[in-house]
Amino acid sequence: MVIEYQGEQNGVPTKFTIRIINNNISKTSSNYQIDLLVGDKKLPTFKTLIHKSLSNCLKEIYLFRKYNGIRFDADTEKVAPKVTLYDSILYNYHKKTLFIA
Repeated sequence: MVIEYQGEQNGVPTKFTIRIINNNISKTSSNYQIDLLVGDKKLPTFKTLIHKSLSNCLKEIYLFRKYNGIRFDADTEKVAPKVTLYDSILYNYHKKTLFIA
């Protein structure tokens, strides 16, 4: 799943890309791997590479943004067309985590 946002990093306008890779291990558990890119450059952002839930992935992105002066504009969200329905529903349910005040 790939999601793009326009935003700012320390006052400089830029494009951000979130890549979420869902690795289904079994019918009862999933693991999520996340990347945050600024322009085309991957940021070394996360303390954990693999998360047990999408919610934890988004919380980690939020915390990284908060402490690194990054702001996303929610109105500029673009989701890549190759998204499964389940991932789309799950992301839409948890994306409010990205924009906690």
